[in-house]
Amino acid sequence: MHRRMSAAGAFLLYSAWEGFAMRLAFTIFTVFVVVDLGLDPLQLVLLGTALETSYLLLEVPTGVVADTFGRKRSIVIGAIGTGVAWLVLGLASSFGVAVVSQLIWGVSATFMSGADVAWLTDEVGEDEARRLYVKSEQVWHVAALLGIVASIALATIDLRTPILGTGVGMIALGLVLAVVMPETRFTRRERADGEGAVRSMVSTFREGVAVVRAHHVLLLIIAVAVLHGASTEGFDRLSDYHLLRDIGLPEIAGLDRIAWFGVLDGVALIAGLIAVTAVKRWVHLEGHAHVAKVLAVIDIALVVAVVVFGLTGAFWVAVSAFWIVGGLRSAREPIYTAWINQGLDARTRATINSMGTQADAVGQAAGGPVLGFAGNRSVPLALALSGLLRLPALLLYARAVRRGTVGTLPPGSIEEELEIEE
Repeated sequence: MHRRMSAAGAFLLYSAWEGFAMRLAFTIFTVFVVVDLGLDPLQLVLLGTALETSYLLLEVPTGVVADTFGRKRSIVIGAIGTGVAWLVLGLASSFGVAVVSQLIWGVSATFMSGADVAWLTDEVGEDEARRLYVKSEQVWHVAALLGIVASIALATIDLRTPILGTGVGMIALGLVLAVVMPETRFTRRERADGEGAVRSMVSTFREGVAVVRAHHVLLLIIAVAVLHGASTEGFDRLSDYHLLRDIGLPEIAGLDRIAWFGVLDGVALIAGLIAVTAVKRWVHLEGHAHVAKVLAVIDIALVVAVVVFGLTGAFWVAVSAFWIVGGLRSAREPIYTAWINQGLDARTRATINSMGTQADAVGQAAGGPVLGFAGNRSVPLALALSGLLRLPALLLYARAVRRGTVGTLPPGSIEEELEIEE
């Protein structure tokens, strides 16, 4: 552990460890906050709004930090801070403390998002990184399945135990990455004479904004992220509640609530693993127009699956839709990551990735409270609305297909913009 690993090995270790550790908490998260803390649908969504608000405020600034001072440092800070957040939640006894934990997690997660993808792409190159985006998703899913088993076992002791385990696990991940993670290709932006750290960060941010504004497809990618965030927030916060309170979990083979959620999450992860493997085998991730077409098909299927999940009263129909949503979203993740990273300048890569994540947070922060209020009146209605919020993205994909047949030139270049206009 005292030697640096290869960049590919370190990224796969990071993906597996994070998948296992985070699934410890997520498997029983809704049961814990609904049963132990007594949260209602609006409070569930507001918990997510607190998380996304911290994302919204700090995602781009922390991306600028990663581009200015180093991606490895940013990732280590984020992992340790995430662990602290889950320790706070594991010790919480009220909605207020739970909100604080989500704020801490949101701040910490911003240090990791964007920085991890930027670090990998710089270390191994864009072509190899595209392959590793998909492989890391496969590794994450396998580790997360093991995390579900461990979560259920620990939850039989106490519902707080898996959450505390996530806190300890993420802190340990940060410490391990500090030792084994290489960073050989990062080059700090050269400062002008008399330029301090803050001004250097501002300059990095301005460069990133200039790239996005100059590249029409990047603008469309970020707009898609806003709609994706608005759609996913309602589903993520209300789907387990819907199954627990509206549809009900049947008595089959003596499964209690915790075991049921373990089974539901486990099958969803297996569906995701199958979907990601299919992406790796049959979908190439080059060219803006092609990737936009693939994402459009996935999003159409997501709209249908989420609406069916929200409106059906049949348990097995709802569960099947739940699993389909899990598989589709797992397949979507590496495809979107490859889309936003095509041809980016290494100097602003983390900043632009952070802009994409911040756009997602904008959508979640804006859509969350609206869907939360709707959920207090009718959870099925709120879930159906969350699916329909994705529909405008189809227009953006169509525009991206028209403008994005330029996968061979660097985004934002004069040559590319001329080719687009032609």
